Amino acid sequence: MRRVLVVDDEENLRLVVRTFLKRDGYEVEVAASGEEALALVESFGPDVILTDVKMPKMGGMDLLATLKAKGIDCTVIVMSAYGNVDLALEAMKAGAYDYIQKPFKAEEVLLTLRKAEERESLRRENRALRQEIRKENLFEDILAKSPQMQAIFKTISKIAEYKTTALITGESGVGKELVARALHSKSSRRGGPFVAVNCGAIPEPLLESELFGYRRGAFTDAVADRAGLFEQANGGTLLLDEVGELPLSLQVKLLRVLQEETIRRLGDNKDLKIDVRILAATHRDLAAETKAGRFREDLYYRINVLPIHVPPLRERREDIPILLDHFLARNNARFNTQIRGIDAEARRLLLEYAWPGNVREMENTIERAMVLTERDSLSADDLPERVRESRDPVQMHLKSGEMSIKKTARIIEEILIRRALTKTKGNRTRAAEVLEISHRALLYKIKDYHIEL
Repeated sequence: MRRVLVVDDEENLRLVVRTFLKRDGYEVEVAASGEEALALVESFGPDVILTDVKMPKMGGMDLLATLKAKGIDCTVIVMSAYGNVDLALEAMKAGAYDYIQKPFKAEEVLLTLRKAEERESLRRENRALRQEIRKENLFEDILAKSPQMQAIFKTISKIAEYKTTALITGESGVGKELVARALHSKSSRRGGPFVAVNCGAIPEPLLESELFGYRRGAFTDAVADRAGLFEQANGGTLLLDEVGELPLSLQVKLLRVLQEETIRRLGDNKDLKIDVRILAATHRDLAAETKAGRFREDLYYRINVLPIHVPPLRERREDIPILLDHFLARNNARFNTQIRGIDAEARRLLLEYAWPGNVREMENTIERAMVLTERDSLSADDLPERVRESRDPVQMHLKSGEMSIKKTARIIEEILIRRALTKTKGNRTRAAEVLEISHRALLYKIKDYHIEL
């Protein structure tokens, strides 16, 4: 960061600043106005713009807004006289890095520039580190590092090439469709279509025609032939999301498709051969639905050949930090914002929250916080009330409907171990004493819970 553009309508100040910056080894260009500065940005390409906040015509605030609108990423430091400090603070809220109050000494400017260089260097290192972490933990479009998800990735790689039906289970929002897409992408069918249908989102009277299509005249509004989703997915993959919502009458027809690999459009008198891999997904317990008579037993066993269970986010907390950083970076690109991170308190709340809505809830939470925040980093105040008030992960776990003593005990045990390590500043021997367990047992549990010291 050695190129500095100095913008001020006072010629003497431009000359003075240019002189001591050049003496310190900086490349310097000067501009007498915001308009002149914008022209130099194109040709000079400054790393840092040092601009007066109040100038005739285009002032520092307007210059800052124009740079942001054009997507020009450079560090802006504003200069302000005593009476313009509030304006300088407003500029910082709008994205300026810092401000220097006039009159200033050369050392003040040089120190601020060095701090900006250090910050930018750290940002670049963090950006490179995040990209490396993303690269290491990205499987198709799924970002995860937890052992549970790594095991799922291995399973996907093993079974992707087979046409056998897979049943993907898990709570709403865990990413069941992403798993289905990964199965498609890893297979030789990747060049064919991937079609997904939510069986619970289409009214029952329309669902059959959506899936199987119809011939002209099959019913009142059938004015032309129409291919159904099975035909549209020919040569590729069809995901029947929320398959547990299928009415019993259609369950019979789906079983026939799976067994014979043929379909019949409504109003037609002949079968069509199809080549489709069928994947099913549900948040329901289909075994229980089968016992209750709401789901056909023969269909259940036919679609449950290769089961894949996607665990909820609260059971794979190692994935939370990388997902938070991913959604932060993605939304910065989408909204052209420059939210630099999440402060310590907000991150703690996000890490401890039980995420009953799983990854989908996290995505929406981060997006909402980034849209509403007035700072350059997310704080606890930017988070929804449900996240701010969920300081007790055990209560959130119980509220989720979980009744397993074993799972609840593990959550409590992990919380106590983390608290003990925090209290002893990472001293594992002292932490073991506080917890009243052996040092060896503590080391085993630290590894088991993937606690990073």
